[in-house]
Amino acid sequence: MDSTRQQKISRMLQKEISSLFQLEGSSFYGNAFVTVTNVRVTPDLGIAYVRLSLFKQKNAEEIVSNLNHKMHDIRRKLGNRIRNQIRHIPELKFFNDESLDYAEHIEKLFKEIHKNDPKEG
Repeated sequence: MDSTRQQKISRMLQKEISSLFQLEGSSFYGNAFVTVTNVRVTPDLGIAYVRLSLFKQKNAEEIVSNLNHKMHDIRRKLGNRIRNQIRHIPELKFFNDESLDYAEHIEKLFKEIHKNDPKEG
């Protein structure tokens, strides 16, 4: 269970990273559609685990790897944005959040199952 401070920092980081990606994302990952779905911060506020949803991307792992490779540049730009709100900018670790793709897959399976159901009424 995260403390109130962790939750506040997580929400702030999610908002600021999303904003940063919206403005300068093409320099980090090209023209992919990337959404920051969740940010979790360790209790010492030293590491932030950033979950990204990469909508319909075949090379999602490559994009996440590239973002982890460019983490220091992203962290520096993030630090310039939030330096007055937090003392230490946490190290960023990016992960692919496949939950939306999984939900879409399950929805497709349900539609396939119910496609041949008799119509009611």
